[in-house]
Amino acid sequence: MHMFRRRSKSSPFADSPMGFWEALGLTAPDVRRDWVDRRGQIRQVAATIVATWLVQLAAGAVMVGAALFTETLSLVIWAGTSAAVTVGAGLVLAVVLLVPPMRRWPPHQHVRLVMVLGAVQAAGLSGMLWAATHLAPNMVQMAGFIASLAALGATAMSLHPVRAALIAFAAVVVASVEVVAGWSTAALIAFGCWVCLVISARRLVMLDCETALRQARIADDGRLAAQLVREFESHGTGWFWQTDKDGNISYLSAKVAEVLTIDGKSPLGQSLTSLFRMDSATAGTERTLSFHLSSRTAFSDYSVRAAAPGLQDRWWSISGRPVTDAFGRFQGFVGSGSDLTEKRRADAEITRLALFDSLTGLSNRQRMRLSLDQSLNQPGGMRRPTALFLLDLDRFKVVNDTMGHQTGDALLKQVAQRLLRSVGDNGLVGRLGGDEFEVILPGENAQDRLSEIARDIIGALSQPYFIDGTSVSIGCSIGIAIAPNDGDDSETLVRNADLALYAAKADGRGVHRFYRAELLHGAQSRKQLEDDLREALVNQQFHLVYQPVVCTKNEDIVGYEALLRWEHPVRGAISPAEFVPIAEDCGLIESIGEWVLRTACLDAARWPGKVRVGVNVSPIQFANPALPALVTSALAKAGIAADRLELEITEGVFLEGGDHA
Repeated sequence: MHMFRRRSKSSPFADSPMGFWEALGLTAPDVRRDWVDRRGQIRQVAATIVATWLVQLAAGAVMVGAALFTETLSLVIWAGTSAAVTVGAGLVLAVVLLVPPMRRWPPHQHVRLVMVLGAVQAAGLSGMLWAATHLAPNMVQMAGFIASLAALGATAMSLHPVRAALIAFAAVVVASVEVVAGWSTAALIAFGCWVCLVISARRLVMLDCETALRQARIADDGRLAAQLVREFESHGTGWFWQTDKDGNISYLSAKVAEVLTIDGKSPLGQSLTSLFRMDSATAGTERTLSFHLSSRTAFSDYSVRAAAPGLQDRWWSISGRPVTDAFGRFQGFVGSGSDLTEKRRADAEITRLALFDSLTGLSNRQRMRLSLDQSLNQPGGMRRPTALFLLDLDRFKVVNDTMGHQTGDALLKQVAQRLLRSVGDNGLVGRLGGDEFEVILPGENAQDRLSEIARDIIGALSQPYFIDGTSVSIGCSIGIAIAPNDGDDSETLVRNADLALYAAKADGRGVHRFYRAELLHGAQSRKQLEDDLREALVNQQFHLVYQPVVCTKNEDIVGYEALLRWEHPVRGAISPAEFVPIAEDCGLIESIGEWVLRTACLDAARWPGKVRVGVNVSPIQFANPALPALVTSALAKAGIAADRLELEITEGVFLEGGDHA
């Protein structure tokens, strides 16, 4: 009979079927099949052995007394011998099973001994029963017969847990019948009953083994599950909890229980809702823990925090479901949890890094944009008046270049603190990057009030700073745009505030300017002019005119100054004062300057040999290390002497160029 199915190679259970003798416990089991509780069977026999022995002793005394009453010597000897054999075998069995040194014998040796002594007891009891049948038919015979039969039944019941002993006991009883009655009908009936008993015992043995195997596997799986749970609870972020039907904690993983133990008071026995508070800000947690506990419904991934004071920064995610017994009666909740504390801290740090400037701690560009959108877009489609300040620090680059980036960073931190103090609770201050800052003032649209705030900010930021014992002075320019008049969306408002800031810088810095419509028109015109300027050089729209340079002594012409002119195809002649600053800002001045230099040299090659030509050089050209090579190339290509070329350099080169000028 195959009781096992093949398991994995790592299974502790044998894959081959167990033999009948091994199943009876008569042989030492394979170590992989030592899951049948033989010691438990022996303990069951030992638990009744004393009572059974007393019954045997009483029955033997009754039989001996009944035999003495008949005064038949042979009957007295037979009854006494049978009683002595029965009582002696029972006493030996009791000693073996109850005396500590012998109780430690291997189980299969106990099974063998119980089987042998059971068979001896069966022989003795059969002899007592036979003696009872030879008593004279009276009350004495009845008493002896009942006593012997009671001892026989008690012994069989006592040996029942050990199937091998029961089979041997029954076999001896049947053999006794055959000895007494011969091969008669009674003997055949007894033998047939014994065969049925053996078949039934075999089935019971196999059933015992299957049950033991199933329980062993369940126990093994349970031990593995318990080990995994312990490992999970000890080394992971997860934990488990359980409540009784009243919602009180009956089990809580040790690491969470330790956290929630306040002043020595264990969380066990306290209600789940008194230990944890819901995070109402988390989506999907509209229903409370109390609701689920009272309605006995499952919940999943609820963010909770410790309810006890001092533990407000501890967060967990918990899930739970109701459990019932086999009859469907509610027993409480079981669930699991995981620690969210570190994740919350990490999320908060990520949010801080994503929305705040790491140097000053102010809001960064992204958060300022979100805040501006939120201020402009109110519920119900209402447009809320909002003022936007764009700030640029004057002379900060000089400080950064001359005193180092460390000093520059320290200066920016102090600027941020002064800005926060100046704005106060009126608005939100942020840093866009570099030396650019932004202030959002929700609900403000009065220009007088905004001018006052702007002057306060400029005054505060213009005061001297002291960094590492050194006094540093800078300034501040501010551009202001007001929603909704200057723009009803963040992009437009920022653009217009930037135009106002550009106007403040153009007006001498250290001032504030409000956005005006003409600023946008001017910027659009400037952009169009920049686009046209890019095509002018390619389409040969530039030309040079020469202003003579006259010697005051003899009124002779000693040279000419090259002057650049632009003939726009639509707008006509455009002044250099208008397009040269644009060319410098958009990076075209070097290409235009090179064309002017080469063209002037080529034109000078056709003049008399002593006439010089003067060419203006912009500060941007002068800062280019390739300027000497460019000049040399232009002279070589034109074939004129170097002393015939004059380079005119503006004073701004020496004022702004630094040491390399």
